[in-house]
Amino acid sequence: MSSSKQQMRLLIGSENSIMQANCPALPATVDDTPRLLPNQGRFILLGILLLLCSLMTTSAVFAQPSKLHTDPLNLSPEVREAHTFFYNLDYDAALSHFEAVQRANPQNPMATNYILMTLIFRELYHQDLLDTTYYAHDSFLSSKRDVPVPQATRDRIEQLTNAAINLADQQVKANPNNANAYFARGYARGMHAAFITLADHSFVSAARQGLASRQDSEQSLRIDPDYADAKMAVGIQQFAVASLPRILRIMIGITGVTGNKEKGLDLLRQCAAQGVVNRIECRTALSLFLRHDGRYPEALAVQHGLAAEFPRDYLFRLEEANLTKDKGDGPGAIAAYKRILDEARTPGFFVDPRLQMTYFGLADTQRGQNLIADAAHNYLNAAAQPKCSEWLKRRAQLNAGQMFDLLHQRDKAVQQYKEASAGGGDQSQADLARKYLKTPYSGT
Repeated sequence: MSSSKQQMRLLIGSENSIMQANCPALPATVDDTPRLLPNQGRFILLGILLLLCSLMTTSAVFAQPSKLHTDPLNLSPEVREAHTFFYNLDYDAALSHFEAVQRANPQNPMATNYILMTLIFRELYHQDLLDTTYYAHDSFLSSKRDVPVPQATRDRIEQLTNAAINLADQQVKANPNNANAYFARGYARGMHAAFITLADHSFVSAARQGLASRQDSEQSLRIDPDYADAKMAVGIQQFAVASLPRILRIMIGITGVTGNKEKGLDLLRQCAAQGVVNRIECRTALSLFLRHDGRYPEALAVQHGLAAEFPRDYLFRLEEANLTKDKGDGPGAIAAYKRILDEARTPGFFVDPRLQMTYFGLADTQRGQNLIADAAHNYLNAAAQPKCSEWLKRRAQLNAGQMFDLLHQRDKAVQQYKEASAGGGDQSQADLARKYLKTPYSGT
């Protein structure tokens, strides 16, 4: 193989595979520093949004097809019950139930995958990393944010990932036509790749894992063309490649990798309609893709359906408000954020809602509507939430300072900039905060 062709395969593997919700799992190299080629930033951002498909949603097993094209475990009452807790974001209860499923099915890699999934989602939720607005700007790619994941959590994620892959490997070796085993292996790799991408910005490691994961999904479909859950990874690839700038599409096409947006969307719709493990993920992917292309009414229709089906899923409700903001309906978004806050005041309506994300989205929207005093107030509310991550707190303090500068309340602005740039803890906002300590923010 020529050197140029090898480089092209690496480029495709690095870029295209990041976009798979099913990405591989090998021990993470946390010090991966992304070196982006022209136009890669926009492409990787799209991929990051898609990784959130697997981080905002997960397996849904509420409808049993007449003929199985999935592991029977995925349809069991015990797994359904565990997902009920999961969809209410009661991660601790979900984890307890999934651990019971795993004890009863110790040789099934999907049983291990469910524990892995719950641990990853719980940790990223606690780190305020499940809000898609964070990934809407290029700053994510160069963020200095440190995500303080406890070492014990990291160790268990690695152990579970390796255990699921090893179990699937054994099943593939015993039966090379086991579609469930290929899917389970890709699922484990996907969970792990999503984790190291979002927690560690380990783009290169995640990308290397992504190609193998996509191949697992493709192999499941070769064995069983009706294995609808595997269509998600292929659909994402189709849309992703078609979304590239023309020059990159031509370069990638040399190796036989092509894309078609509508074909990709159709595959996602098929998975959403017929899948078992990924049907909710595919609806979320549809929403994100349609949002990416500015097809906001269609995206909102999908998201409204998810929020209506799971009205106590805080993340679905938050994403509904975020989409309303993105389509340019400021007053509608403000009303949506305020509804979430009102419902959160009802004891037990949401489980552990991280309201800092809602307050921050509300403040951003009010800022866009030139409601500067209201925006300042709600940035402060975001920073004041007891479970707010250090990173989001300092972002909120920086933005509050900017609002106070626009209100010509310099003393209050300086106080917020000092807090955002204080030593120790997260330093991702420090440089900007120090800049505005010297020169007041003017809105440009």
